[in-house]
Amino acid sequence: MSLVENRLQRAPRYRQVVREVTLGLARPVWVDDRDFDINFHIRRSGLPRPGGPADLAELVSRVMSRPLDRTRPLWEMYLIEGLADGRLAILTKSHRCLIDGPENPEISEVICDATDEPELLPEELWMPGSPPGSTSLVVGALAEAMARPGDLVETMVHGNGLVSEVRSVVGNTVRRIGDVVGQLTDSAPHSPLNNSGTTTRTFTTAYVSRRDCAKIAERHDCTVNDVELAIISGVMRKWMLSVDPAAVPADTVRVVVPLSPRDPGVEVDAAAEPGWIGVGKPSFVTDLPVGESNPTVRLAQVAGLAERYAQSSRRMTTGPSPLFPELGMVPFADISSRAFRSLDSRSYNVPVAMSTAPIAHRFVLGVPVREVFYIPVLVSQRALAVSVVEYGDRLQFAFIADRGVISDLPDMAEYVTESFEELLVTD
Repeated sequence: MSLVENRLQRAPRYRQVVREVTLGLARPVWVDDRDFDINFHIRRSGLPRPGGPADLAELVSRVMSRPLDRTRPLWEMYLIEGLADGRLAILTKSHRCLIDGPENPEISEVICDATDEPELLPEELWMPGSPPGSTSLVVGALAEAMARPGDLVETMVHGNGLVSEVRSVVGNTVRRIGDVVGQLTDSAPHSPLNNSGTTTRTFTTAYVSRRDCAKIAERHDCTVNDVELAIISGVMRKWMLSVDPAAVPADTVRVVVPLSPRDPGVEVDAAAEPGWIGVGKPSFVTDLPVGESNPTVRLAQVAGLAERYAQSSRRMTTGPSPLFPELGMVPFADISSRAFRSLDSRSYNVPVAMSTAPIAHRFVLGVPVREVFYIPVLVSQRALAVSVVEYGDRLQFAFIADRGVISDLPDMAEYVTESFEELLVTD
């Protein structure tokens, strides 16, 4: 707990709450939580010893099924004991509005170090600032509305008719949502994956060798990202056949994935340190050929479609990352993300969060972090979300699903291994 307290100065939003502006005249604002209690946010939990991956996954499922408390800073951290070999796990749950690039990192990144020598920041005496009064908030909102009338319209318009109404307001606003509209007019294939009837979650993980995936990519003249998507394609195909062995899988499953710096046409900053979590990155929609039974052909089709769609403005979006979907509210959603939420029920089947670069080894208080998994939270009308992290010599897959729709999610961990091995043995 002392480590988190010391590092919170690098994540100021984790001690703030969101305050609504009277009459909804402007976006909500950040204010310091005058009743901030770190003991509420950091919790200890234990597994029956010796806890295995299935026990940990079940605990994660329960935690992710519960909503965050909107009256407090929107995050929780769990120190999980009882794992085999005396290991510990740290689970963080953060609303996406807390995270906004390097200036506002996720709390798990803040507590980690790049070496086994912990960095101790100078002690900081934190005192909450005085909250702005209702009158000053309204006056400030009106001044902002006069300067940016498009934002005023955005805050007052709700519902699925937003895009058609806003397009006539200002040209700048139209440009912000244009790409999203173009993408969303191309409907995704009909799928039970576009279903979400409960708030109860189920979670599972799997990993494969990153070195072997790189060899597969080199052999087939594609990227590691393509191999990751090909593995997910194999997983989806096997799951569909397990649900109904007599059925022929649909031709494709449509996914939204982040645009990688390894994709064509994307500039790479060689001096940049890979971020712990990519937020605000552009994404694109592509199709996974789950109807193809040959794993080699499937990989070739994945690579070809991803290369083509990654360069298509029609398939691009600057909307919210699937890694941080809504956990109840999104205070700072811009017009593009609201359009994304209002129309996304027909744009794709599964959100896939992928690290855009390998993550170097991390340490917590000098102890090496052995595994890192992103836990994507389900968005509206989605039964499944997937993430892939390149950490050390592993590609680490995480799956979270609506338990009412996909009760056999742990099987997907086995499908990852099977799909990977199919690619590994291909010529």
